[in-house]
Amino acid sequence: MELNQTSPPPTSPVPEINEEVCAVEVTKMAIDGVTLLICLCGLVGNGAVLWLLGFRIRRNPITVYVLNLAVSDFIFLIFTVTSTFHYMMENICSSVLSNVYPTTLFLLSLFSYNMGLYLLTAISIERCMSILFPLWYRCHRPQHLSAVVCVLLWALSITVIAAVTSLCLLSDDEHCRIALISMYILNFSIFASPMVISNVILFMKVLCGSKQRQPKRLYIVIFLTILFFLTFGVPLSILNFFQQFYSLLVSARVLFLLACVNSSINPFIYFLVGSYRRHCSLVSLQVAFRRVFEETAITTISS
Repeated sequence: MELNQTSPPPTSPVPEINEEVCAVEVTKMAIDGVTLLICLCGLVGNGAVLWLLGFRIRRNPITVYVLNLAVSDFIFLIFTVTSTFHYMMENICSSVLSNVYPTTLFLLSLFSYNMGLYLLTAISIERCMSILFPLWYRCHRPQHLSAVVCVLLWALSITVIAAVTSLCLLSDDEHCRIALISMYILNFSIFASPMVISNVILFMKVLCGSKQRQPKRLYIVIFLTILFFLTFGVPLSILNFFQQFYSLLVSARVLFLLACVNSSINPFIYFLVGSYRRHCSLVSLQVAFRRVFEETAITTISS
């Protein structure tokens, strides 16, 4: 099946388990071990984000997006932890699990990966609008816009993956390839491009020094989050796209490791940016998050 090329390739069923089949490949086990460790740290970090933004910190338009992004990353990391266990077991003894299992996990992880892209695009466009049209943003922005956008993005992500899944599991390889290519074109043209353009505009406006007081920490968080997404998250999607046309020798395990770094690093960005001060001092996780995310509401009121 075509999808199997995009994830660490499962081995073919073997009639008997012997010493040759169950030989451990040290490099693959090392990569899987590092991936598992990063995913577990990411689950703890995103769990903290869900707790603090969900119950301890006052809501504002940006925290709604960030909360949904943490949910998306949490889902991705759970599926990746499960699939990494599968690959570690498969590396030890390749006939243990069915080949259908990694395909299903890949589709589920692709769903949360797409959702992360959609949410980062929404965050970037919203911040860009708040800079370019500050009066409209303060006075005429719909109160529940963030929640409505998040619901629509979840619905879009579910619809896209449902279509890809039905075509790839029920149809032939050609229909599966067309579905995947269409999804990647949608991601890059409708979401990735506006995300990059919005951040370039945002960066230029902040760099030029607008007269109104800007929530600097929040913009640093957005820039770093987008930067790490482009560095660690996009390569997996690019590989998946080009594998529909060419056979690439890039290790999918390494790209899944990078994707795990992308989904795990955001909580640490929030904490480091929120806790940074000119004088060295330790602050709690909740205080650091308040400095980053409640700054937006304070700035809007004072403006």
